[in-house]
Amino acid sequence: MPKFLLKRWHGLHIVWIFVLLLVLTAIVFYYQWLLGVLSLLLSGVLAYFTLQAETAFRKDLNTYVGTITHRVKKAGTEVMSGLPIGIVLYNEEKRIEWHNPFVAKMLEQESVIGESLLEWFPDLKSKKDKNEKIEMPIGKHIYQVWIRPEERLMFFREITEQANLARKYEDEKIAIGIVMLDNLDEATQGMDDQTRSIMLAKVTGEITEWAQRNQLYLRRTASDRFLILMDQKGLRNLEQTRFEILDDVRDLTIENKLPLTLSIGIASGAEHLVELGQMAQMSLDMSLGRGGDQVSVRVGQRLSFYGGKTNAVEKRTRVRARVISHALRDLMKESDKVVVMGHRFPDMDSIGAAVGVLKAVQVIGKEGYIVLEGVNPSIQKLMETISADERLYRWFITPEQAMQIMTQRTLAVVVDTHKASMVAEPKLLQLTHRIVVVDHHRRSEEFIQDATLVYMEPYASSTCELVTELLQYIHDKLAMEVLEATVLLAGIVVDTKSFSLRTGARTFEAASYLRRNGADSGLIQTLLKEDLDSYIEKAEIMRHTEILYEHVALAVSEPRKKHSQLMIAQVADTLLNMTNIMASFVISERHDGLIGISARSLGQMNVQLVMERLGGGGHLTNAATQMEGTLEEAAMRLKQVLQEMEDEEGLLNESCTVKRCEGSRQEGRD
Repeated sequence: MPKFLLKRWHGLHIVWIFVLLLVLTAIVFYYQWLLGVLSLLLSGVLAYFTLQAETAFRKDLNTYVGTITHRVKKAGTEVMSGLPIGIVLYNEEKRIEWHNPFVAKMLEQESVIGESLLEWFPDLKSKKDKNEKIEMPIGKHIYQVWIRPEERLMFFREITEQANLARKYEDEKIAIGIVMLDNLDEATQGMDDQTRSIMLAKVTGEITEWAQRNQLYLRRTASDRFLILMDQKGLRNLEQTRFEILDDVRDLTIENKLPLTLSIGIASGAEHLVELGQMAQMSLDMSLGRGGDQVSVRVGQRLSFYGGKTNAVEKRTRVRARVISHALRDLMKESDKVVVMGHRFPDMDSIGAAVGVLKAVQVIGKEGYIVLEGVNPSIQKLMETISADERLYRWFITPEQAMQIMTQRTLAVVVDTHKASMVAEPKLLQLTHRIVVVDHHRRSEEFIQDATLVYMEPYASSTCELVTELLQYIHDKLAMEVLEATVLLAGIVVDTKSFSLRTGARTFEAASYLRRNGADSGLIQTLLKEDLDSYIEKAEIMRHTEILYEHVALAVSEPRKKHSQLMIAQVADTLLNMTNIMASFVISERHDGLIGISARSLGQMNVQLVMERLGGGGHLTNAATQMEGTLEEAAMRLKQVLQEMEDEEGLLNESCTVKRCEGSRQEGRD
């Protein structure tokens, strides 16, 4: 026990003794005054010693407290100076009021007191005033910064070593890729063995050199397929170069009638190699489903696309169509009934394809229905014609009626879309596990999961073309009604702009088959006629057209004037007919309150990529999207995306001249 505490203990006892003596003295005075005087003298002596003890106690206490305070202040100063943590105090004007020596050493300055906080730490400009921990590079070091805005206080802790280890760990994560020559059979058709071998050797050499240049492990697994292994650092380098191998291989075989193109699927971010391999195959399927000649990269939840500037190559064999047709026939036979539905706000291609599938159901002898949510201007004349035919119109039902008849054994056939969110009634897909998808659009990230059968061919002109091919293998003696054949042919005519865009040999073969089955081209022309008011409405929208990047037309309708999606698309098609216009975009308010954007191109620009960045999709030459907001916001966002794509790799494909791209109206396909 310290000395002053002992004295304090003794002093207290003396005080109590003194009080006791005073009481005794008073008693003695009562009985004997002489003894009372002696007692009083004794009490005075005790009081003197008590005061001396109290004085000594206070002196020792002050000395002890002063010593402790000095030691604490000295220790605090040494700790603040020697701690491997930076401390910064700033005022309301974001100026530094105080910092410890660690901060001065960190900034390589003697002092930054009084200077602007944001000037020395510019990363704070984008941060809100709230408690948070961030990483901040300063010079060659990395620091973890803890911001406490209530106290206007910041702590800095160096984490350079940990950050480098974490970065090294991320850089060394494995990525798996699959490279495929997606049109080898079509490109080499008609070649002799020697010519084919020479071309394959050149392409293989180009791919091998690319792998060595980028430090990739390359292993050939088939004549048209390669396996590549890389780390995350190598994958980032490939993404920065935007996979130049696509252009290199295409340019290497450009002299051929059909140049060879690559499709690549890459995956990273999975915990197990088996899962990583499955993701790589899914990425390759995504590239092929979008038309080939592109790369799909999946890193965790991020999915990125590169390339995709060329039209999909038409498959010249019908083997796949025959196999899909037989599989579809078996599924229909095993189901109790079939429900067919297209996308919301259906067009002629969607209705025509649904009618074609319904015909297949009836030929097999099953019960089938077409789900139609409502009639929009683009199919109004068509539905009026169908409603006059009771034999066909009675199979059209509403989504509510379809919900009542659906069972687990019902087959749901989705046509002209592959997105669950875009079908006429998404809830129907949750009531059955038997789902078939028939579509000609390029595959997007959103896709109907667990589909039993998928028939997606982005080279096809329309879904009606695919369904017509399937009908030819459904039954040997299939006989179509005139209206059924006409509706299918109308879908092809609309999507090909009267056989001027995205047509191939199989498009004309499908149209020929429909004509042989009685399709009425005169009726189609009647369905496609437009009135004078619609023509004037289109001209009014086109009046506000501006030209971007010399070959891109952008038309924005007047505010508060609403137009149908069909009208917006027709204006985009019309603008594409203007001289020197390679792509067109039309923005307008729709009757449902959304802002609609339609995009068209001749093949020099992939408008699908543009629309995907805005939340939509479609084809290389035909795409659209819808968004909320105002016309000004939509136009600003579109221009921003166009500028981003121009800065990344150029908006227009320089290998496609104006004359050549205009010629693609006759021979190009999406």
